[in-house]
Amino acid sequence: MNIATEPKLSGKPVDDKPRKRTRPVLWFIVIGGLLAALVGGLVWFNMFRDKMIAQFFANMKPPPISVTVATASPETVPNLLTAVGDLAAVHQVNVTSDVSGRITDIMFTPGSTVKQGAPLVQLYDAPDQGDLANYKAQVTVAQLSLDRAKQLASRQFGPQATVDQAQAAYDQAQAGIAKTEALIAQKLVRAPFDGDLGVRKVEVGQYLSAGTQIVSLTDLSELWVNFTVTEKDSAQLKVGQTVRVGVDAYPGRTFEGKITTIEPQIATDTRNIRVQATIANPERILKPGMFATATVVLPEKPPVLTVLETAVDYTLYGDSVFVINEKKTDDGKTALTADRIYVQTGDRINGRAVILKGLKEGDRVVAVGQLKIQSGAAVAISTDPPPPVPAKPPRY
Repeated sequence: MNIATEPKLSGKPVDDKPRKRTRPVLWFIVIGGLLAALVGGLVWFNMFRDKMIAQFFANMKPPPISVTVATASPETVPNLLTAVGDLAAVHQVNVTSDVSGRITDIMFTPGSTVKQGAPLVQLYDAPDQGDLANYKAQVTVAQLSLDRAKQLASRQFGPQATVDQAQAAYDQAQAGIAKTEALIAQKLVRAPFDGDLGVRKVEVGQYLSAGTQIVSLTDLSELWVNFTVTEKDSAQLKVGQTVRVGVDAYPGRTFEGKITTIEPQIATDTRNIRVQATIANPERILKPGMFATATVVLPEKPPVLTVLETAVDYTLYGDSVFVINEKKTDDGKTALTADRIYVQTGDRINGRAVILKGLKEGDRVVAVGQLKIQSGAAVAISTDPPPPVPAKPPRY
């Protein structure tokens, strides 16, 4: 038998049997199961972690923040109108001479206090003194001639014309004396009023022209406060109203005076009106030319709601305060929270701010500690008292 021609023989060994491919499939199943278990474990771990984190933060509540609380209360706020100005002396002058001449004597000490009429500077007046002596001699002769003419006329020994001529000569001599004495008086410069002298600006022997300043003279017993207010505020001003004045040289001190003059015209360029008040200066510590802050005390207004100025948070988006509210918790206890409320504020006077809108009487607001809290945060009221209102504020 020929193997090559046998149709049922394939040319393979008789002992070879077909093999099944089960091992690769099994490996794929095992690896796939492991990957699925790994992915499922990761997903479960992430879900478990997120759940535990959420549960942790849900159960973890921060402790209440300690804050200092103040109560909104009605208060009569002083009705004040503040403006800036300067001080001026009621009596102040640069002492000068009416006539020219050479200085022969200086009879004052710079910086001293003088009385009205005190001699200050003597100019050379010898020629005038000579003229005065001449006129006095003429008066003597004219007086004798006049008496003689009157005696003769009374006895009918002389005409009345002689009496008239003698009278005229006598009057001319008297006029010469008066004129010469006036010239002599002009050359003795005197203080026009009581006051304090300034720096001396002349020397002995100096030729002094008429009008040249010798020394300044200032009466410090009384001063003017000149300031301006707007046209809108001018209707509230009246003569006699009290004015409190403060100066930078004496911070914290207030000097009181009265409005004495209100300019009847309003400046067309600034629409301001000029006001003048008079203040006494018995201590003589205020000086003309000082920068001054003038506060006019206007009639009182009805009480308004105020809070401590530290309780108001001033921002570009508006003014706000943190109001203390009570809330019930799940366990029935009462908790305090601070909620931000926007308010409308008015004037700020003596450490307190006027609240025009947003609060009511009795509301408790956070006075200290706003920077540590947000709206709705849990708070605890501190035992520390709120900051005190300054008894003497820095400015008026």
